[in-house]
Amino acid sequence: MRARVIVFPVRGRNWCFSRSVEPLVSDSASSPPSQTPSTLKDLWKKYNSNANDKAIANPLAVNAELLIDFVSTKMNIAWIGLEKSPQGSFKNKIHGLGLKLLSRVKPSEIFLKSISNEVTGVEVKYPSSLNARLVRRRLRYIAMRGSIIHRKYLYGSVTLLPLTSACAVLPLPNIPFFWCLFRTYSHWRALKGSERLLKLVSDSSVAPSSTTDGNKNEHIDSQHGSKERFNSPYVLQPSKRLAELLCHGGEREGLKECAILDICKIYDLNTNDVLKYRDSM
Repeated sequence: MRARVIVFPVRGRNWCFSRSVEPLVSDSASSPPSQTPSTLKDLWKKYNSNANDKAIANPLAVNAELLIDFVSTKMNIAWIGLEKSPQGSFKNKIHGLGLKLLSRVKPSEIFLKSISNEVTGVEVKYPSSLNARLVRRRLRYIAMRGSIIHRKYLYGSVTLLPLTSACAVLPLPNIPFFWCLFRTYSHWRALKGSERLLKLVSDSSVAPSSTTDGNKNEHIDSQHGSKERFNSPYVLQPSKRLAELLCHGGEREGLKECAILDICKIYDLNTNDVLKYRDSM
């Protein structure tokens, strides 16, 4: 699967790195997606099956991924339950507190989490007014910085898990424990995403492809594109339209909200994440 990454400056040295919501290319579209076990019994069966499968090179890593996916699925189900709780109820208040905490998560972490192990290549779309080498250098920097920061915070979150679990004796939901559990999962995903992105943009075995967008079908890949473009781990694609949209705003105040809304609509980006990039120091 290939991911479309949009890169552009939003205010001064603050650059936005965001992945389009819509996937670009799936290399394994015909293969069915892996199913995450729904119960502990199914998880144990899958765990033993992977441990005894000689075709798996590293069963320990595969089972770790399986366990994390199982826990994240349970957390998503619980979060959806809180979201659907009646207005004004205690569960609804917990959901509101969770939204406030999630709003403090940095957009770079959200971007790195979106680069999963299934991503085999990235297509980087950036303003044509920028230098391609500078764009690639900034991508490598955010990947290297993310691997250092999220590894450090991952160890810190794991250390806090036993401490926050002691709050289970209180007759209230153990919010600190579940928050630390979520942050542990989030930092682990961001760490894996940064390592994956760094590997893709640092692969020197294949020269990066570079294409120039036209006036038509900028958002849709050409059906008659070169096969070498999709064999490269990353593609640098300058965009004249994106460069024109960057003219709305200055270095100090950053891009105007109307320009950000247009960019998010054209390239299927999350508006809140882009605004976080602009408003961050």
